[in-house]
Amino acid sequence: MGKEVITGAEALMKSLIHHDVKTIFGYPGGSIMPVFDSLFDYGKEINHILVRHEQGAVHAAQGFARASGDVGVCLVTSGPGATNTITGIADAMIDSTPVVVIAGQVGVNFLGTDAFQEVDLVGITQPITKWSYQIRSAEDVPWAVARAFYIAKSGRPGPVVLDFAKNAQVEKALYKETKLDFIRSYVPVPDTDPQSIIDAAELINSAERPLILVGQGVELGNAQEELKQFIEKADIPAGCTLLGLSALPTEHPLNKGMLGMHGNLGPNINTNKCDVLIAVGMRFDDRVTGNLATYAPQAKVIHFDIDPSEIDKNVHADIAVLGDCKDTLTAVSKLLQSKKHKEWIDSFEDYEKVELEKVIRPELHPKSDSLSMGEVVRAVSDATNHQAILVTDVGQNQMMAARYFKYSQHRSIITSGGLGTMGFSLPAAIGATFGAPHRTVCSFMGDGGLQMNIQELGTIMEQKAPVKIIMLNNNFLGNVRQWQAMFFNRKYSFTPMLNPDYMKIASAYDIPSRRVMTREELKDAIAEMLATDGPYLLEACVIEEGNVLPMTPPGGSVNQMLLEC
Repeated sequence: MGKEVITGAEALMKSLIHHDVKTIFGYPGGSIMPVFDSLFDYGKEINHILVRHEQGAVHAAQGFARASGDVGVCLVTSGPGATNTITGIADAMIDSTPVVVIAGQVGVNFLGTDAFQEVDLVGITQPITKWSYQIRSAEDVPWAVARAFYIAKSGRPGPVVLDFAKNAQVEKALYKETKLDFIRSYVPVPDTDPQSIIDAAELINSAERPLILVGQGVELGNAQEELKQFIEKADIPAGCTLLGLSALPTEHPLNKGMLGMHGNLGPNINTNKCDVLIAVGMRFDDRVTGNLATYAPQAKVIHFDIDPSEIDKNVHADIAVLGDCKDTLTAVSKLLQSKKHKEWIDSFEDYEKVELEKVIRPELHPKSDSLSMGEVVRAVSDATNHQAILVTDVGQNQMMAARYFKYSQHRSIITSGGLGTMGFSLPAAIGATFGAPHRTVCSFMGDGGLQMNIQELGTIMEQKAPVKIIMLNNNFLGNVRQWQAMFFNRKYSFTPMLNPDYMKIASAYDIPSRRVMTREELKDAIAEMLATDGPYLLEACVIEEGNVLPMTPPGGSVNQMLLEC
C-alpha cells in the first residue's frame, strides 16, 4: 500500500500515522520547519501539543507513554532545541520509558562545519538511548521510523533519537509503508531457560519466608494479573519499588508497602530476614538496597528480568529467570504449590504497628496547626476514591506522595525514579492527561520543582489540560534541607526559598487556584479542585521543616531505618 513520491517531511507524517501516533509534543524551529509545515496539513490526524520548552516536550511524552502504554513522541529543532531534550532522554532511559525524539538537523552538506545550530546529537545521545540515528536522505524515513518505534517499545523499553537532516526533509523519494518486528542482532526478549523455571519453582516451594520485590517491569510487561496469581497461590508477601507501586493494589492483603530509603518498615527489615528473595522486573537500585554488603546476605535470590545486563549487576542471583515476566511468572506459577506462610506474613504486622504509631499517625494527624504533606496527599487520594493517576515531582513531595497516595488501578504512578529530575511533574502530568484522558491526573510538586518548568503552565492554559496541580509549599528545597538537618548540623545552605505569589501566577495563566493554610479548609478546597473542569492549582502551605520518615541513612542497611530525626 501507499507507494508515492513525497518529501521526507511528509514521509515522516505518514510514517507516524502508520504507527498509530495521534499525539506529539513539540516546539518548532528553523531546522525542523519543513516537518512542521507538513504537520500543518495533517492536523486532523496528528494532534500537536505546543510545549513551552523542549525539556517539557520529552517529559510530556514520558507522561503520555507511562499513562497509556504507547510510545510517546516529541518533535524539536536542532542545536539548543535538541540539547534541551537531553535531561528527558536520560530520564526515559533509566526509567525504561518508550519515547521517540525527532530533532531537526542542518543539511548533510553543512555537517561538521559548525553551522548555525549544529550539534552532534547522535554523539551526545548514544550513551543515553537504545538507538540514535541520523536520517540523511528522504528514502530512509519510513525505515528509520519503523526501526525507532520497534526498538523503543520492544523488550525493555527506552528512548530513541532520530536526527533528521534538513535536506532529507525537503528531498523527495518513493514512500512505502514500513513496520518492523525483527532486527538481526537485536534480541529484545531473551530465551527463557526451562531449567530456570523448574529451579525457581522448587526454591520457592521449599521457602519458609519468601519475599517478592515488585518492580516497574511488571507494569511494563502488563503482568499485573500474573503477579497476583503468583503471590496468591504461594502466599508470598510483596514489597514494591517506587515505580512499581501501582502494579499491585495498595489494599491487597499481600502488599506490604514500598521498598527503599523512605519505604515501609516491614518490607525493608524483612528483606534481611527472608530466606528466598524474588525480584521481578526491578534492577536493585541503590535506593532500594542500601549498603550492598549487608543486603539480604541470608537469602537465596531469584531474579526475573527481561534485560540480561541486570542479572548479577548489583546483587548476585542464585537463579536468573530471563524473559518477559508475563510469560515467566505464568510458567513458574504452574509449578508452585498452594501454601500458607501465616507466621511469616504475621511478622509484618509488628513493624506496621510501630510505623503506624511513630510515623504514619503523626503525619496524617499532626499535632501542629500547620498542614503536613502526608495528610494533604491522603486527603486528595481519598477524594478521588484512589482512582487517580499520581504524577510527582522529585524530593519530599515525591516520597510523601508515593507513601500516602493509594493505588487501585494499574499505571497509576508516574515519577522520575532513576534520574530524580526536578521539574518532571508538571509536563509529565500534561502528557498523562492525553495518554489517559478518562482518568483524573493529580500532579504533586514542591515549590522548588514547580519553578523548574513553570513555563508549562502556558501549555496547560492553551490546551486546557485538566491537570490537578497540588503544590506542597514549605518554602524550602525540602529534601536537601532534611539531609542538611540530619547530616550537616542544620546548616541550611541555600535551601530556603523566597517564593512568588502563586495565586497571581495561576491567575495570569487563567488557571483557577486556591491557597490552603488550615486543615479546616482542606476538604472543601480539594472538592472544589476536583469539581472544576480543566486545570486547577491548589497551593497547600505545609509545615516548613517536616521530614520524610522512615529513612535509611545514606550508606546504611535496609534494616536500619530511622523513625525520627
